[in-house]
Amino acid sequence: MNVVEAWLKDLWGALKEEPIAVSDIRIGVFYTAAQLATGYVGVAFTPRDLADTVCCPRSAAAAPPAGQMAGQDAWSLARYALSRVPLRRAVGVAVLNALSALALARHYLPGGQVLPGADALDVTGIVAEDRVAMVGAFVPFIKALKGQVADLCIVDKHRLALKADEIELWQPPAQATAVLARASVAIISGSALVEGGLDELLEAAGKCRKVVLAGPTASAWPPTFFARGVHVLGGIRVLNGHKMLQLVSEGGSGYFFTGAAEKICAIRESDFESSR
Repeated sequence: MNVVEAWLKDLWGALKEEPIAVSDIRIGVFYTAAQLATGYVGVAFTPRDLADTVCCPRSAAAAPPAGQMAGQDAWSLARYALSRVPLRRAVGVAVLNALSALALARHYLPGGQVLPGADALDVTGIVAEDRVAMVGAFVPFIKALKGQVADLCIVDKHRLALKADEIELWQPPAQATAVLARASVAIISGSALVEGGLDELLEAAGKCRKVVLAGPTASAWPPTFFARGVHVLGGIRVLNGHKMLQLVSEGGSGYFFTGAAEKICAIRESDFESSR
């Protein structure tokens, strides 16, 4: 069972197989959003490398069924996260994140602590001796870590995502496994839940002192990820669902989510206790 299958199964158990409808779906340029009939909203990275998208008639059969998703059962749409089609995966992960928000609101988090307003980098406890591997170019994290740790490597599909003075830190995706294997701290973008390959990345980071899954897409039900070696989930909690849907529809990225969402971190209980 891969991590997304386990996430779906664990949520199904946490919410006691409750029937829940999806009231709205928005597929924006940078993010996809899903709102449940209960009001909870989840977001996920919208993949933009759509090599299988040729033209409307040829792609329509594989794409999410536009005009037909609102009102559907959330569990059915959540299974899109297992699809081979990138846009369907984005919808499925957004629904899973909305269901995760509902589960976190209803349940005490087993084996962990939720820290509202916390930044993932602040709670991870990175020290000068750490060798940090970052999968996905987190601009604020790069700025905070560059020159402050023993080694910093950034794996990203897009070399130009980095500034001129950061290019020396870049590694192509083909090097991700090797880079993670020699790191003491791994910071992995939650977008891997949509783009694929998260199981392999977590396995490669198995010997790291700390493993962080971060970004708005990493707003998941924590126990699933704690069980697979993640120490910190640094996601968001949507505070204003209407505003979030509007932002996503109008091409907003994570930098525009202020006011609609707050940062939130979930950390494993043992790590929380040891950091006090």
